[in-house]
Order: sequence, then structure tokens, then C-alpha cells
Amino acid sequence: MSTPDHPSSERPTSRHSNRFGDPVVLGLSVGFVVLFVVWSIIDVDGVAAAIGNGFAWTAAMLGSYFQLLLLLTFFIAMGLAISPAASARVGGLDTPELSTFKWLSIIMCTLLAGGGVFFAAGEPVYHFVVTPPAFDTEAGSVEAVAGALAQSFMHWGFLAWAVLGSLTAVVLAHSHYDKGLPLQPRTLLYPVFGERVMGGWLGGVVDACCVIAVVAGTVGPIGFLATQVSFGLHELVGTAEGYGTQLVILVVLGALYVTSAATGINKGIQLLSRLNVFLALGIAAVIFLFGPTLFLTNAYLQGFGEYISSFLAMATMTSETAPAWWMQWWTVFFFAWFIGYGPLMAIFVARISRGRTIRQMILAVAVMAPIATTVWFTLLGGSGIHYQLTEVFDLTEALNNFQFDVATLTVAQALPGGTFMALAILLLTTIFVATTGDSMSYAIAVVCTGHDRPHVGVRVFWGVSMSLMAAILLYMGSGQIGVLQQFIVITAIPVSLVLLPSLWTGPQAAYAMARQQGLTTRPKVIVND
Repeated sequence: MSTPDHPSSERPTSRHSNRFGDPVVLGLSVGFVVLFVVWSIIDVDGVAAAIGNGFAWTAAMLGSYFQLLLLLTFFIAMGLAISPAASARVGGLDTPELSTFKWLSIIMCTLLAGGGVFFAAGEPVYHFVVTPPAFDTEAGSVEAVAGALAQSFMHWGFLAWAVLGSLTAVVLAHSHYDKGLPLQPRTLLYPVFGERVMGGWLGGVVDACCVIAVVAGTVGPIGFLATQVSFGLHELVGTAEGYGTQLVILVVLGALYVTSAATGINKGIQLLSRLNVFLALGIAAVIFLFGPTLFLTNAYLQGFGEYISSFLAMATMTSETAPAWWMQWWTVFFFAWFIGYGPLMAIFVARISRGRTIRQMILAVAVMAPIATTVWFTLLGGSGIHYQLTEVFDLTEALNNFQFDVATLTVAQALPGGTFMALAILLLTTIFVATTGDSMSYAIAVVCTGHDRPHVGVRVFWGVSMSLMAAILLYMGSGQIGVLQQFIVITAIPVSLVLLPSLWTGPQAAYAMARQQGLTTRPKVIVND
């Protein structure tokens, strides 16, 4: 097969790359962090009201657009995965840079991350006690189990994962490894705008919007982790609960993921991801073997079957057919969250997938990882449903108040092993958030510098900045973390426009790679290729 003239680690990624960062990207993204924190200090209620209004407007006006973007991305990616072009290899290497286990571990831990762990126990139980709009089963009944799991699978399944790194990762891989363009969000717009977007303020604004979205989406889990672990340790071992404990947790977490990001993909990031996978597998085995095994098996089969059969009904439901508040706080919130992460996650997937085929990359991200996620949600959330159904506990009030930290700890304590299992899940949650923190610190540094091996100081800067921002917001109250989390829905508006061209440039990039490697003779149609 044909290969690039020289490895990407030796070729200049772009004449616009900068060792310490693009001043436009740094100025806008750091400016946002400072502005949000200062504005929160001056007028907490004003910030919450402004972002809350923007969140509600975005969900009401653009929710259907977000849903359509995810649907099209998934179906086009699946079509591409079965096409002849899918045999092309990323980066022109005959063998992958990372082993399959390391590669899949990094993908799972980076993309599932803390969000999946936070919601895995509580969300299925919530949909069990509050029937989702797509179903008409009686809440809390045996018949409601399948629909509750199916709705959770919809939010964290094929659509969510596909927008995080399928078509966009193909575009970035082709642009970076074959054409020498930088691994930056602006590169996704190169087939449309050409050189105009690669230099100057426009490209800087594009990259900054994507960085801001990821900062908003990552600081949230970091802050929520501190509150969850503080609450859990207080309940389990009697430690003091409050800001002091939360601050210690943030320092430990920050030190963990900053060190991991500083040592790079082949050291800290992949080691932390592998540790997390082994711990998750151990916890999963204990839950399945010593928990309600038969119930979990039947619930998964029924839930996944319902997910497939009701897939389009759930994916296309709008505020016209469902309560507006439900769409806003569930489907639209999650879909916008994933869109906000999309460009930087795609950068990370393209960076770790050199030597993999396009088919392997798409199927790993958009099929294998979602299926693994549904299994994890069934083990934790399905167990929660079982204990709720058998009246071991009642989480109705806690979940109606969106107290997912309470739900996670309650379910964990009811699992085999009790307190020991709860502590293990708190540790797992911590490492999951750390794997998000290290990968996003790395990816942000890549975006800022325009180089796929960014300066260690830039990685450390962004890792520390996100922990510091979480610490400041927690000092003002955990509600500000939630406000910042809502902001990612607003940032999904510009970020979605960055992802949109990949619906057609993704397949074009794949066929360009296949032609270059002699795998297809399809006519050349790529713009600016």
C-alpha cells in the first residue's frame, strides 16, 4: 500500500502551528474561563438566569436539528463502514501504532468517561419510575423495565458515539496524515472554505468555540465528581462532607490526570485507561455473577430489543409529542453535550487510530463502544431497577430532584459487597473522570498548538485550569457547576456547524484515502484534494 513520504511526527502539521498556542484560540478560550468565573463571582443569579434562558431557547428551537445531525451521522457512517473505501488505513501504516486492547481501552474510557458512570446507575431507574414519553407502560411495573433501559441506551448509544468520532475522525485523519493539515477543528471546514479557514481569526474562532465547549463539558464532570466522592466518603466512612473535602479530591484528581496528560498517549493516558478497564471488568463480573444475574440477563435482552425496535421513535421524538421539559433535560441535553465534544473527541480518535482501517475505527466507536455502554448501563442501572422493583430501596424522590449522586451510592451499596463495592465504584468513577481530563487536556493542547505532540506545558496548563475552574465554582456552590454544564448546550450551536460538513466530506475523504492506497478506482470528487 502507499504510504506518506515521511511520518506525520516529522512533517510540519501546518505553517500556522505554534509551540505554545494560537493567540486567538488562547485569548478567546482563556477569556471565556475568566469571564465566566468573574461574572459568577459578581452576579451568580444573573449568570444562572442568562444561561438557563439560552439553554431553554436552544433546546426548544434547535433540538430537532441536533437530533437530525446525530441520525444522519450514524447512518452515513454505517454506510461508509460497509463500503470498499472502509479498507483504507489511517495514516498509511500497515500495522497499528497501538495494540487493539490499548486502543479500545482509550476509546472506551475517553468517550464513556465520567458522564456514563454518573448516569449509569440513576438514569435507567429514573426512566423506570417516570415513564419516558415514547412508552405508555405503568411506571414502576415489570413492563416498564425494557422501556427504561431502552431510553437510557438511546441517550448513550449508537447516535451519541457516532457523532463523537466516526465521520469527523475520517476527515481529520485524511487531512492530517495525507495532506499535512493540523489536527484542529478548523481542518473539518477546510474542504468547504479552503485556506481561508486555516489562518487568521476565522480558524481561531472555530477552534476556540470547540475548546470552550469541551472545557464546559469537562469541568462539569470534574466538579460533580468532587461532590459525589465527598458525599460517598461521608456516607461510607464518615469523613467530613464539605468544600474542604471537595478541594482535596480536586487536587488528587487534578494531579492524576495532569500527570497522565503530561506523559502522553503511549504512557500515562493508555496506562490509566487500561487500569480503568480492568477495574470496570472486575466490578462488572462481580455484579453479574453475584447480583440478580437472571434479571439482568432478561432485562438486557428485552431492553436492547426495545431499543432497536423503538429506535426511530425515540430518536425523532420532539417537544410536539413529548413534554418540553423532558426533551430539554434529557434527549436534547445529552445530544448537545455529545455534539459539543465532537470535534476534540474526533481529534483524539484520529490521533490514536493510525494504522487502523476506516472500518475498524468506525465500528469501534459507533458500534462496539455503544454496545459495551449498554451492557454497563444494564449492570448498574438494571441492578438499580431490580432493587427498586423489589423494594430494597426507593429512589423516586431523589431522582425526581435529579440527585444522581445519591442514586449511584444507594445502588452501589445494595450491590454484592456493599460498602466495598461502593468504594470500588467511587474509585472507578474517579479514574473515569481522570481519563476524560487527561485526554481532553491533551486534545485541547493539540488544538491550541496545531501540533499532534503538543508542548507539555500547554497540556499541564489546561489540565490545571479545568481543576481550578471547578474549585472556584464549587466554592460558590455546586449549582454553578450545573449552570456551566447547561452552557454546553448553547455551545453546541456553533460546534454543530463545524461537524455538519463531515456528512459529505467524510465519505469523500475515505474514498480519497482508498484511491491513494490503490483500493478503489471511484472517480475523484473531493474538493481541494
